[in-house]
Amino acid sequence: MASPLDGIQVLDLTRVLAGPFATMRLGDMGARIIKIEIPGKGDDTRIFGPPFLEGESAYYLSVNRNKESITLNIRSDKGKEVLTKLIEKCDVIIENFRPGTLEKLGFSYTRIQEINDRIIYCAVSGYGHSGPRRLDPSYDLITQAESGLMDMTGTVDGTPTKVGISLADVTAGLTATEGVLLALIHRGKTGKGQMIDVSLLDALIPLFTYQAQNYFATGATPKRRGNLHPTIVPYQSFLAKDDHFIFAIATEGQWHSLLKIWPDLIEDTDKTLANVLEDERFSVNSSRVKHREELCSILEKVFSSKTVDEWMKIFKSADIPTGRINQLSDILESDLAKARGTVQNMDHPKIGKIRTLGIPIKLSDSPGMIRLPPPTLGQHTEEVLHELGYSGDEIKEMRTEGTI
Repeated sequence: MASPLDGIQVLDLTRVLAGPFATMRLGDMGARIIKIEIPGKGDDTRIFGPPFLEGESAYYLSVNRNKESITLNIRSDKGKEVLTKLIEKCDVIIENFRPGTLEKLGFSYTRIQEINDRIIYCAVSGYGHSGPRRLDPSYDLITQAESGLMDMTGTVDGTPTKVGISLADVTAGLTATEGVLLALIHRGKTGKGQMIDVSLLDALIPLFTYQAQNYFATGATPKRRGNLHPTIVPYQSFLAKDDHFIFAIATEGQWHSLLKIWPDLIEDTDKTLANVLEDERFSVNSSRVKHREELCSILEKVFSSKTVDEWMKIFKSADIPTGRINQLSDILESDLAKARGTVQNMDHPKIGKIRTLGIPIKLSDSPGMIRLPPPTLGQHTEEVLHELGYSGDEIKEMRTEGTI
């Protein structure tokens, strides 16, 4: 079956994470991704490690499948010539240089439009291509700090904490992907390409949703709450007899489901715990939020009496949302992951069979697929240059000159 982006060609000038994540997502959905890498060096992440598999960085492998790699020195005259030919034939160009970098090489957005007015140009940067900080360097960790995310993450009395993944980079990559898809729809209607300006900071801040709206409503800055939810109770982690687990009551219907089985959860002699059923402080969520400490103190006593496995069984039978606090290995090796195709196998030319994360979007009629493993450095250089009309001798000369 044809994938949604079959026939779309993407010129990938990105490196590290935000840009490569975006181009991988497009490649997963059928786009042809031609990745430009520095001769002899490649994407910065090729040396990020350990771990390495047969000399290939696990970091690089994680975000570069479904791509063709060509090495090209885009600062040389011959490299600029090749880049121009690629711009002529591609539908999308994505880069995540600091603003102004391509302009200095003679490839401003205006110039790119002159070469191909149908091309969609997506630029990913720390602070965007406009504004007072457009030229400042940035990284995921800086964005997590400056956005306010670190300030609201961590325990109440702890220090500001980053989340466990490169959330700013990945979110910017997803935002860039969304922008490209929207621009392709627009081009389908008008025949014209356009520029997409994505910044790490711009992409991350909208994820704050109700936290930002709470600030607009009250003027109060969100504080670190650990695993507590600011406006829903009980919705947090609790300690069972053997380990922590998540208990999440998000609706009044779920709260009433808990009350129905409550007498079976406690000792008949413990009148303090039994009073939850009649206590007006806990009757609705807004009141439970006001009396969070009192309610959670009661729940902690109850939950300490059984193991996580026992609670999972009880609450599943009552259709009350709960969850284990897994390690990454737990979920990746789980029956659920197998059933959903969360992990896939692919064959790499140097490593052999390797595992990778699957494609999360499940399309019934035009699914994405893993067609190509992450390429070795420059693996497709000659193939792509032949397509552009260069002869074997010309390619050999470019290699001798260091163009490729």
